[in-house]
Amino acid sequence: MGLRPLDLAQWIEIDVRRDDELALKSQLLAQRRDVVTATRPAGDVPSAELYREIQTWLATYAPSVGGGPGGETDEHPVVAASRLVQEDLCVMVREDAWRLAAASVCFPSRWSLSAKIGRTLDEIHEPIPGYATTLAGPTAAVFDRLRPDKPFWRLNWTVIDSPALHQPHAPRELPPDDIDQWFFRVERQTIRRLPETGAVVFTIRNYVTAVAELRRQPEFLEHLVAAIESAPPAMQRYKGWVGVAQRVHDATA
Repeated sequence: MGLRPLDLAQWIEIDVRRDDELALKSQLLAQRRDVVTATRPAGDVPSAELYREIQTWLATYAPSVGGGPGGETDEHPVVAASRLVQEDLCVMVREDAWRLAAASVCFPSRWSLSAKIGRTLDEIHEPIPGYATTLAGPTAAVFDRLRPDKPFWRLNWTVIDSPALHQPHAPRELPPDDIDQWFFRVERQTIRRLPETGAVVFTIRNYVTAVAELRRQPEFLEHLVAAIESAPPAMQRYKGWVGVAQRVHDATA
């Protein structure tokens, strides 16, 4: 799973794109709320706790950006919480299994929130090759044993053909032939148990950079090709990477 211990002070990441990304969130919430938000009753109380936790975190670690404690909200608390941070937010609750009970996901990487709400961890990750046989058990164990004072983080990445942050339904197509039109998309994910409700919060922060810029860095393309070629064929198909490594070889030969 690639999990690493997380210092709570680093739970949220803030950078110079904050105003632009929060403005884009507001636009999506106004125009496509049914696409970027989904909730179930079981997620209401944990979402309220999440909203308070984010307010407290901002007041403690980033007081200059605002968003500290400010009373009640008229919208669902998972949405109110999402408006304060660049991260997307998912709230998982333990019922018969861990289920997605509330989420505000404005910047999905080619997946649909409406297809995931209410589903279990196994059902959410069902499309991922090898998940059922290698990751389902460890993932459930991490969620079961997670402590409020011991959060974790991990990175996920892919190569895509668009820099857009909001990509809920785009098909998985190979990038165009010119590798300088490709984009490297990284998700920084954190998991943290809320101390009062025991729900688990999953945050997703997206970073997108043009491959044309990254290829100026020594060994970037070499490492990219090595990572793609080391992935099982099923994962390469799932990620849309079939033929990508060869295209990099051809472009840099």
